[in-house]
Amino acid sequence: MRPYTRSIIELFDGKKRYLIPLYQRQYAWKVQPQLELLWEDIERAAERLRTDRASLTPHFLGAIVIAQIKTFGKEVQAFEIIDGQQRLTTFQILLAALRDVAEPYSTKWADELRPYLLNEGVMAQEEIERFKLWPSRTDRRAFVGMIDPSVDIDAIVPPAFNEDGFVRLAISAHAFFMDAIKHHVMTDTGFDEFRFEILFEAMKAGLAVVSIELEGGDDPQTIFETLNSRGVDLTPGDLMRNFIFQRAKGLGQASGSLTVDSLYEKHWIPLDRAFWNQSASRGRQVRKRLDWMLTDHLSMKVADIVSVDQLFESYRRWILSNRPFASVVDELEAISATASVEEMLFDQVADDPIGDFGLFADAFDVSTAMPLVIYLASEANLGANLSEALEALKSYILRRDICRLTNKNYNRFFVGIIAHLRKGDGNKVDSLISYLSERVAETDRWPDDTEFHRGWMERDQYAGPRQPRLRYMFVAIERYKRSALNEEIEIKSTLTIEHIMPQSWSANWPISGFEHLEPGEFDPEFAALQAARSAAVNKLGNLTLLTHALNSSVSNGSYSVKMPAVRSNSSLALNRDLNNFDDWNESTIAERGESLFNVARKIWLAPAGSHDIVTVMEPLTKKFPSEGTRCRFTYSGATYYASVHNGALVVDGESGTFNSFSAASEKITGTNRNGWKDWYIACGEGNWIMADDWRRLRATVNTLPK
Repeated sequence: MRPYTRSIIELFDGKKRYLIPLYQRQYAWKVQPQLELLWEDIERAAERLRTDRASLTPHFLGAIVIAQIKTFGKEVQAFEIIDGQQRLTTFQILLAALRDVAEPYSTKWADELRPYLLNEGVMAQEEIERFKLWPSRTDRRAFVGMIDPSVDIDAIVPPAFNEDGFVRLAISAHAFFMDAIKHHVMTDTGFDEFRFEILFEAMKAGLAVVSIELEGGDDPQTIFETLNSRGVDLTPGDLMRNFIFQRAKGLGQASGSLTVDSLYEKHWIPLDRAFWNQSASRGRQVRKRLDWMLTDHLSMKVADIVSVDQLFESYRRWILSNRPFASVVDELEAISATASVEEMLFDQVADDPIGDFGLFADAFDVSTAMPLVIYLASEANLGANLSEALEALKSYILRRDICRLTNKNYNRFFVGIIAHLRKGDGNKVDSLISYLSERVAETDRWPDDTEFHRGWMERDQYAGPRQPRLRYMFVAIERYKRSALNEEIEIKSTLTIEHIMPQSWSANWPISGFEHLEPGEFDPEFAALQAARSAAVNKLGNLTLLTHALNSSVSNGSYSVKMPAVRSNSSLALNRDLNNFDDWNESTIAERGESLFNVARKIWLAPAGSHDIVTVMEPLTKKFPSEGTRCRFTYSGATYYASVHNGALVVDGESGTFNSFSAASEKITGTNRNGWKDWYIACGEGNWIMADDWRRLRATVNTLPK
């Protein structure tokens, strides 16, 4: 590595070319703050030249990093820009603006500036190599036309290279410098050649950069990471892109462009589309889709949690430490494979299994499952069985949601499944279903039909934040009912979750048989019926899909008004079923809930086989699980183990036995505690369940038919 101090003019003196790889960002400097700050530096240097020339020392404008490229024959000496493309591009735009201001008034100065913009003499490909700087693809047409307005742009850069319709920032920069230079050199008498000469001299003697020219053993990425563009932050995607492509060095150039550009065109240009620059939220975090995709990609690869805030550092450490790919080509192909899956997750086409899971993940707020889905779709080689795997995953998540089981550990749980599946050699779908089915703890078990039915029928499911989940469920039930009738009807209307019996039911949905009661008069039977009706309102049996307009038109109206309107205007199979009811009350709500459940349990399947927890269950008269069962308790950073012997708990290393979990906890901690929430019980290989969950589930297991 050789550092040189060079003025702006010296950077472009002589016959040379600077090539910006396609993988680097497009030109990003804006008038505020970057261009205004640079112009202030130039004006300060010019002022020093006018007032105190002897004390002038070059003002440092940062550093650039370049690596020489091998050239052959008549090819112009060329350098790949590792870092500093924003500065070099800006300096070229500035020199072009100086030339364009001078040209109408002073051919001498225009001719003086031209050699710093264009190469002259013998070249291998004059139409390209004559340009001192060869910018990135998106800026090329604008830049070429600015540096040489007489050139046939279409002959050098096809129009397809700049079809986004936006005015490039390079053009804005040129206009800014033109205005600033004119304001500086134009006086009441016209063009002031002396002031123009001082400006040129300021760039020749008053402003400088450190040009770091790499040698054979230098690592461009390490140097790049120590430098920052002036005020333009690099996103995790920017850093990863540079890290990947800078390791694809030594490929040389072809037809005047870098060979590495072909890799970029194939694998990264598709990620530069507006689609990937759209923002997406996960929880409270909002990032570009590209950043989420790359985070999911790394999380899937390492089978561990990856923070989007630490994405680049985590990726860099993984690549350098593990060397997981034989080449950069393999590395880029892996990213492209992930991107193709995640694009389907974002597009959310309901008829596609991956797209439908994207809809599901948004509705149930389970973006934590994305790395697992990407693994199943890209690495597990499931083929046509991918749909079965995704259906199992949806069933697991949805059943837990209906039973209101926690999702706090989903991020670690789902990436842990990736590691588990990678270890096995058998059928990945069977392994996935088996692994999910074997979970027994509150934090990760897959509810069976008994528990699912209890959650479906007994829990209030309606709440504002849950509406997307309920809508997804009811649309799925609607589709199932239609497929049973061999109908293929696309639901295009905007449907919302609505109550059949309104939440404010007392005015128009009275309980019959108590009309004789005076206002305010208390009747215990009536009070019990009111409580039962209020409890039924937010159950699934009382919910359906309606257009908002239809629901608003009937709203809290009586049954005699609401139901004929629903029957007349709704074509959903969900609502055709309501024709079977002549009245609507808590009893019919329960009946419809049962009917919906019978469909739901066919769509979202139960776990395979029985839980391992059955093996440690004992009659309800027992306080502890079966003989020899291991238990554990963690307190103040220490973990205590125990075993069940002769109906008591024997703690390792402690004298005596304990007749209850609480007694053992009190001995260890010296405090009064509920030991049922302290101790965990071993259930199967590697599984632990809280004693309190074991006690509750034991009651369920012991009441099942034998």
